[in-house]
Amino acid sequence: MIYGEPCSTVVFVEGLMVGHKTFINLHCSGARVILACRDMGRANRAADEVRKRSGNGNVIVKMLDLASLQSVRALAKDVQQAEERLDILINNAGIMMCPQWKTEDGFEMQFGVNHLGHFLLTNLLLDLLKKSAPSRVVNVSSLAHETGKINFDDINLEKNYDAHTSYRQSKLANVLFTRELAVRLKGTEVTTNALHPGVIHTELGRHLLPSLPLWKRLLFLPLFFFVKTPWQGAQTTIYCAVNESLQNTSGLYYSDCAPKEAAPQGRDDAAARRLWDLSASMVGLA
Repeated sequence: MIYGEPCSTVVFVEGLMVGHKTFINLHCSGARVILACRDMGRANRAADEVRKRSGNGNVIVKMLDLASLQSVRALAKDVQQAEERLDILINNAGIMMCPQWKTEDGFEMQFGVNHLGHFLLTNLLLDLLKKSAPSRVVNVSSLAHETGKINFDDINLEKNYDAHTSYRQSKLANVLFTRELAVRLKGTEVTTNALHPGVIHTELGRHLLPSLPLWKRLLFLPLFFFVKTPWQGAQTTIYCAVNESLQNTSGLYYSDCAPKEAAPQGRDDAAARRLWDLSASMVGLA
């Protein structure tokens, strides 16, 4: 299988600003792409743009709210029943530094959406990915994992919630999930890698800036000259999804379309196994 051939099927999980740029690149390669999103209005508008720019109508939009395990299970069942194969799963959705919100199932919102939703969806689709092998799982993490810590004793941060701490924990969870998933998929021809897309001009930081005092906002202004566009930010995701040189590469972390060593806490195999077991218990996987 050459990734991006017309027979390829890709499930792309949310993240519309960067997502539909990735979506366009993948779709133009001839792949059948399923865009799974919470906001169906915006998702359909993005899909319409892809159809117009690519000239190919093979664009599917499906409902997915990662803050609801019921919604995750419903999408997985839909994909299992409707699709004969799944070549690439891109876990791209994210929420950043929001207030102390809870998911539908009572989990801390950033950990629930950024990690648990992806964890459950990936596990539910593993049989289809294995059937379609060689296939790939791509997890969008962040440089923020480098200052992250998994608070195993208070995973929902109920004792002392901090939006920054929560976000860093969720991004470290993405890296550790990728590491343990690679171990469990060894010999299946299903590979998985994590990545840092870069600092991108999207709506992801909408909860961050309003919470900062004016003087801090002014300090951030010069940094906007170095922020990536959504198109630039999509490139490492595309690289991990379709580059043929990565066909036998698994469990690594990428930035700017090149491998980069994850932070020490992102290379902790014992923590990765412990997080897997805890996550499986939280989402109700055997």
